[in-house]
Amino acid sequence: MRARHAQGQRPFHDDVHLRHGGPAQRRPGAAARPDGFRRLYARCRGPAQRRYFWNIADPGWAYGLYYAVTGPLLLGVPTILNEGGFTAENTYDIIERLGVTSLAGSPTAFRLLMAAGPESAARVKGRLRVASSAGEPLNPEVIRWFDACLGAPIHDHYGQTELGMVVNNHHGLEHPVRQGSAGYAMPGYRIAVLDEAGKEVGPNEPGILAIDIDNSPLLWFTGYYKKDTPSISGGYYRTGDTVEFEPDGSISFIGRADDVITSSGYRIGPFDVESALLEHPAVNEAAVVGVPDPQRTEIVKAFVILAPGFEGTPELAEELALHVKKQLSAHAYPRQIDFVAELPKTPSGKIQRFLLRKAEVEKQQQQN
Repeated sequence: MRARHAQGQRPFHDDVHLRHGGPAQRRPGAAARPDGFRRLYARCRGPAQRRYFWNIADPGWAYGLYYAVTGPLLLGVPTILNEGGFTAENTYDIIERLGVTSLAGSPTAFRLLMAAGPESAARVKGRLRVASSAGEPLNPEVIRWFDACLGAPIHDHYGQTELGMVVNNHHGLEHPVRQGSAGYAMPGYRIAVLDEAGKEVGPNEPGILAIDIDNSPLLWFTGYYKKDTPSISGGYYRTGDTVEFEPDGSISFIGRADDVITSSGYRIGPFDVESALLEHPAVNEAAVVGVPDPQRTEIVKAFVILAPGFEGTPELAEELALHVKKQLSAHAYPRQIDFVAELPKTPSGKIQRFLLRKAEVEKQQQQN
């Protein structure tokens, strides 16, 4: 990594080094300055009366390493690491036994808590003061469930291995929280939304989320270790994520640039369709991708893991498509739905939509 240091500040020599997923011979390395975690975590953790913090993310993932290990230890805050596998019962046991008051994790983990039902959650309802989510967009139904079944507000945050958390809904900062928003720029960063020409755009215009390097004094990342960094150019670091500014300055996440679906001239974010599907009681998990189509460029296809007690019939597929059409719009509903037993995910729980797309493309090629 190449890390920059604030003027007059002693450089850190024991940086945190991470390698991204993928074949070992072409993994770019990134590193981060521990002081950045300390500054961020000091703002994130909120009032001192919160006794125990638990980030259930794997420490092998940046979210877990930065904010389950490095950040808490730099501040002397009690943190919890669980060597056992993740289950809802195990999670509730630890919250109850150790008095966890601040919980962090990924939407995938929180949806598994939801799937265990409100009865399982009842024994720890009211124990959590706050919860935080990162890794993927936080679905609205998770927010409502946490409020109703655990009695705790859950806020979404956005970050990357290269950046740490840079867009946040902080529990410790006073600002409005809008459901479905990733939040606001972290103090110490200036964010922008860029069009295809690299120009900044205004509210309600989709583009690539970028960090204004010269006006972001807490930005530590200046490039990959012994690798080219094409995402840094023109004074910006481009994240590769498609977002849009809201009029209040917060950010709404649309999807990875390569996840956004183009159908009949419309740009459709998979997150919106997945969230609509998850509102249906038959759906435990969902992933949405664009499948090549000669007439519409792409069509929306959904992969659904059903809740217990439901059967994947053509009638249910039609019901789910109509459900999404009513919630969103006529162009955004899934024209194809496959019922599956599992979804491809990274070790940190992120859905690997690109593998689903690849399988669909290969299937079409074989048929042709």
